[in-house]
Amino acid sequence: MTQDATAQHGDDSIDAGRRLVRARGQGGLSLGERVANQFYRLTWLSPLQSMLLKGRHPLKLLVAPTDPIIGDKAYGEAMVEGAIARWSHMIPLKDCDFGESCPSARLRDHVQSFDWLRDLAALGDRAKAVPIAEHLTRRWVANFAEKISQPAWRADLWGLRILNWASHAPLILASPDLVYRSAVLNAMARGARYLDRAADRAPIGVARVNALSGLVAAGLLMPGGEPRRISGEAALKRALSAAFFPDGGSACRCPLNLTTIIGTLSMLANVYEARKIGLPDFLIDYLGKAVPALQSVIMGDGALGSWQGGSAVTAREVVAVIAASGVRSRPLRQVRDWGYQRLHAGNTILILDSAPPPVSRVAMAGCASTLAFELSDGKDRLIVNCGGSRMMGKSIPAALAVGLRTTAAHSTLTLGDANSTAVQSNGQLGKGVDEIELDREETASFSRIISSHDGYARRFGLVHKRSIALSADGREIRCDDVLMPAKSARKAEQTSFAIRFHLGASVEASATADGFGALLRIDGGPLWQFRATGGAVTLDESIWVDGEGRLYNTQQVVVSGEAPPGGASISWVLKRAG
Repeated sequence: MTQDATAQHGDDSIDAGRRLVRARGQGGLSLGERVANQFYRLTWLSPLQSMLLKGRHPLKLLVAPTDPIIGDKAYGEAMVEGAIARWSHMIPLKDCDFGESCPSARLRDHVQSFDWLRDLAALGDRAKAVPIAEHLTRRWVANFAEKISQPAWRADLWGLRILNWASHAPLILASPDLVYRSAVLNAMARGARYLDRAADRAPIGVARVNALSGLVAAGLLMPGGEPRRISGEAALKRALSAAFFPDGGSACRCPLNLTTIIGTLSMLANVYEARKIGLPDFLIDYLGKAVPALQSVIMGDGALGSWQGGSAVTAREVVAVIAASGVRSRPLRQVRDWGYQRLHAGNTILILDSAPPPVSRVAMAGCASTLAFELSDGKDRLIVNCGGSRMMGKSIPAALAVGLRTTAAHSTLTLGDANSTAVQSNGQLGKGVDEIELDREETASFSRIISSHDGYARRFGLVHKRSIALSADGREIRCDDVLMPAKSARKAEQTSFAIRFHLGASVEASATADGFGALLRIDGGPLWQFRATGGAVTLDESIWVDGEGRLYNTQQVVVSGEAPPGGASISWVLKRAG
């Protein structure tokens, strides 16, 4: 499937005039929804419910679709050497139990979903790949196929597993052992029957999309699956409406999750193609909008920005997913509903978060990042957010993951050492940013975004307004960070502030002697000069999480001071030297 999203969804015009953005939807699940979901999960763990999974299984699949996402040959070679390696973790194949042996939940889900099959396929050598694929598939079937347990039988993992098993059938079903092949097909049939009842109850967002995509795929792959396909398509259309904003951005506001959804829908599209059945219009529409939205948060190195707990997903992975979608498009400059603004001039790319954080109903690991920005100069990241809270595991413990969600872990202003939106211990976000005012100007000499949020209004009686501009040649960024008394709020008191600029891993900073500036030198690259008025400039330690989950010790520039009751204005400028 190839489509030109620039032609179909090509309105990349900039909204003129001020726009008000409010926090959307509800918070977390209601008490009734949580109780109902817990009861449903418990019923599926009872032996009686296992009876519902019994039935005929196919002797073979109707088609063998191809995986449109190209795997990583290096990871495939690591498996040949005897280990599953991902995100700075490694599991020896002999110890892989699909659960306790995994050092992080993300790696466990990767192993359980069988996403690693595409890395074996990337070897291009079936003699090496088939024995490993069959060995691990046999182990999974023996341990989990007949017994419903978590997380193996989580609906989203079953959805991905069906897609991966079908797309890589030549690797896992090449055995002449008819008993083994029958056991795999029987497991797929049981998984499909489970998804008939569980897929539409998966958590809203990427989990439900993954589960329902697997359900629709099962309807396309197994004989007599037409009713399953039709009901699954209806449910998937509803799930995508809840998972996406109208402009293609994901409701959880995390680019990492949007990448996952695009990849899943691309795999499903290949199942339709293998069956020679036209892709439903709603799937064509969602893919056509999602890809340019994703491209809007790609930095100069081709990798993603670090937003809403996601990390800098590597350029190779981003390219692979976009290529798999078949969508040809260019990055949107203004993803209005998703909430990211993109400025691009010369070699400089600046991304600004201009929306409230996601509601807990669609994102349990949201970040208090409003009005934070990231900046790259060519392939070098100059200003970043710490990122990586969703990669909690061995290298990122739970306490650090919580810290990575705070406002202080993002390149924006903090007031009173507090979060602009509360980060709660149960993983949800509390009160904070409710409204944002947004305006954007485009002239021949600069592009400017003017935005403000009310996240500190209730507690401190102040509104943060950020006016940030990029020159037409991309060599200068100017910004005014203003604290203004809020309307209809408590009277402001003198409060400390700090504006943080977390630096990329390849950037070394040195403070100027007068205390109002810093020199930022990119390793092997250009020098940027930073100057600020309205606060003292200091350097501090920071951290950054890359796309593989590796933790880097970095630096941050901090502009700090005291805001009197009437507010404060801090101006700063970044200039490229040479």
